[in-house]
Amino acid sequence: MIEALAGPFVEFGFMRRALMGCIAVSVGATPIGVFLMLRRMSLTGDAMAHAILPGAAVGYLVSGLSVWAMTIGGLIAGMAVALLAGFVTRVTALKEDASLAAFYLISLALGVLIVSTRGSNVDLMHVLFGTVLALDDSALVLLCAIASVSVVTLALILRPLVLECADPQFLRSVSGASAATHFVFLGLAVLNLVGGFHALGTLMAVGIMILPAAAARFWVGGIGGLMAVAVGIAILSSLAGLLLSYHYSLPSGPAIILVAGIVYAVSLIVGPQGGILPRILPGRPSEA
Repeated sequence: MIEALAGPFVEFGFMRRALMGCIAVSVGATPIGVFLMLRRMSLTGDAMAHAILPGAAVGYLVSGLSVWAMTIGGLIAGMAVALLAGFVTRVTALKEDASLAAFYLISLALGVLIVSTRGSNVDLMHVLFGTVLALDDSALVLLCAIASVSVVTLALILRPLVLECADPQFLRSVSGASAATHFVFLGLAVLNLVGGFHALGTLMAVGIMILPAAAARFWVGGIGGLMAVAVGIAILSSLAGLLLSYHYSLPSGPAIILVAGIVYAVSLIVGPQGGILPRILPGRPSEA
């Protein structure tokens, strides 16, 4: 049993790098997912994940599978979509969710078109679904740097961010930090989606951000507890997904996300904070 669990990571360097990369993504991205969930912006995260694709595709065309070129391209594309969606929301009658949906659909189509016309199907699959088992040292440095920046920045803006989740109107009335906090938070979301893209691809990166956060909501209520439990679920899902990928020759990215999905389904059923069974069983009151 111990050999089956620890053997792949002891024996193979690529498995250790994959696990370290997933831990970095979990520490940096999952707390962002908690706040996306609390602010009812989970689908916004999905839109932003698709929005980085054309920038990453252009970086790929310029420099091949260069970590830094694809990162810079993804950041530029993601921030451009976020700013354009915000601009359209403020100068037209269109709501933010609709403008984001329009821009992310255009971005997704453009990115797939760029990669498919100039590359191969293998290149397209790499961009869409990632290659966590092929992470190199430069990718690990990037992922760890993004996680560090995210943790420090979240610590600095935590108070206004929590207040904005609880009562955004009050924050606007007593402080001018509301808009700045919102855009810094969106920047962190884009930054972590770009980092997760290298490990899990554009279509899977948002999964490790949102699913653990949603699962944690059924176990704890406080924001600090939510972030801690969500990060723990993300790390355990990454570990289990990598082991399933190794032992059963499954694609690693989808395996990690599916494990997180299973944890979410179990939490939905038995979680004490509003799960299905605690709600319906007599004598087992649950908190919403």
